[in-house]
Amino acid sequence: MRLIKLGSITIAASAALALTLTGCTDASKEAANDTKTSESPKLPTETISTLKADPALEALLPANVKTAGTLNVATDPTYAPFEVYADDNKTVVGLDADLAESLGQLLGLKVTFVPSGFDNIIPGLSSGKYDMAMSAFSVTDERKQNADFVVYHQSGSGVAVPTGNPKKLSMDPMTLCGKTIGAEKGSTQGMEIMPDFNKQCEAAGKESIDIKLFPGTDKAITALSSGRVEGVVSGATGLGYQAKITGAFDLAEGGDYEPKPTGLVLPKGSDLTPAITAAMEKLVTEKPYHEAFQKWGINDSNEVTPAQVPVK
Repeated sequence: MRLIKLGSITIAASAALALTLTGCTDASKEAANDTKTSESPKLPTETISTLKADPALEALLPANVKTAGTLNVATDPTYAPFEVYADDNKTVVGLDADLAESLGQLLGLKVTFVPSGFDNIIPGLSSGKYDMAMSAFSVTDERKQNADFVVYHQSGSGVAVPTGNPKKLSMDPMTLCGKTIGAEKGSTQGMEIMPDFNKQCEAAGKESIDIKLFPGTDKAITALSSGRVEGVVSGATGLGYQAKITGAFDLAEGGDYEPKPTGLVLPKGSDLTPAITAAMEKLVTEKPYHEAFQKWGINDSNEVTPAQVPVK
């Protein structure tokens, strides 16, 4: 999952140019080239409607959270349109940020975002470091063993390809056999989908996929732009958004692969889960929920109903 930071790094095409001019190939030098340029796309700035606190929802809050008055929300802000840094390189914005703020309003709580590496978030929740997390997590059986989920979005996976898709890649694994494909470390795509595709290639007697894992999808896209990978498999919602606003790459045609629910995450068995679930069930029927999807260019087909919110 995860993609280019907007407003805090160059678009993929600019990053590729910087790499070409300097000859840099290692991650530390790539990071040094991730600087602002006047060509960086502008983030949406539409204002989302505010909501009043709901006493019935506030009554569901655990006493310690209600007393603290704050929700500490972990996120990896490298994956627009879900979460990304604003131009100040400090403020977290995106669909998840807007929805978290709306949840906080319904619960009468202030929301504080805590940046974290994606694959460190669930362990951090388990240790009590955060109250909850919103970072475009796909809800999977494996993750449900270690965390609670509350669904707010649904989407599948896609593959980012060079403009024009010259090698005709798609989410058909047979098109990826023998190719070098990037994904984010700790993501559903990197942990499950790509290893499964690789097995299918080998079972068909084709060359294995050379899977390259990166600390963030933004780094994987930089590798795509510099030609070090031939495609990047990640969440289709994020890839489609980035492809549209940057023009630096394409999202291969074919629709979402295995659409799955996306959920915010809480510690397993958290006393906070009932309150967050109830608040989300209300939020998905409210105007700010739909406004947030529209603001970040996400299709209304990716929205969910109250019945889809709870996860058992």
